[in-house]
Amino acid sequence: MNLTEWIISIMEQLGYLGIALLMFLDNVFPPIPSEIIMPSAGYSASQGQLTLLGVIIAGCFGSLLAAAFLYWIGYQFKHEGIFRFIDRYGKYLFIKSEDVKKSLGWFEHYGHRIVFFGRMIPAVRSLISIPAGMSHMPFWKFMFYSSLGTIIWTTFLACVGFYFGENQQLMQQIFSKVSDVIIVIVVLLIGWIVYRRQLRKMKN
Repeated sequence: MNLTEWIISIMEQLGYLGIALLMFLDNVFPPIPSEIIMPSAGYSASQGQLTLLGVIIAGCFGSLLAAAFLYWIGYQFKHEGIFRFIDRYGKYLFIKSEDVKKSLGWFEHYGHRIVFFGRMIPAVRSLISIPAGMSHMPFWKFMFYSSLGTIIWTTFLACVGFYFGENQQLMQQIFSKVSDVIIVIVVLLIGWIVYRRQLRKMKN
């Protein structure tokens, strides 16, 4: 049984609870991608097995629950302890301490907006929550930005599966183009932030 078949079997057995569980794992365990989970759930909704709204709500709930959990870890524990834990056990979650350090650097340099866009970028969404907690970003603000990004991305994936689920090639083309657009937007945003900071320094 491959990964896609396993994901579909979980959803068939557990329904909305299975979707929420899988999206929780997507955020904690990156090799389980939302790009398979939500389109598959959306396709199931198009076949009448689930509802599209229910799929979206379940996906958002699981994703945000995982984000809050990872934020709590980053908030509660000292930096050294987190990095030691990741060095020892991160390989089982496909996470490296260097990746978390990079995410922490992005967060501290580019502000809270990286949380919003990070929820829509594979792998990044699994990493950005811990640095947000480590930086003691206000929880309500973290959840606000996380919710916006999560709702947009989860809804998009579910709708792609709902309307184009029978055309796998077209779905892959859509995901590829959208991912490229999001990355370009993030790069432009970072460039704009750096440019504004340089202007402030020059004025001062």
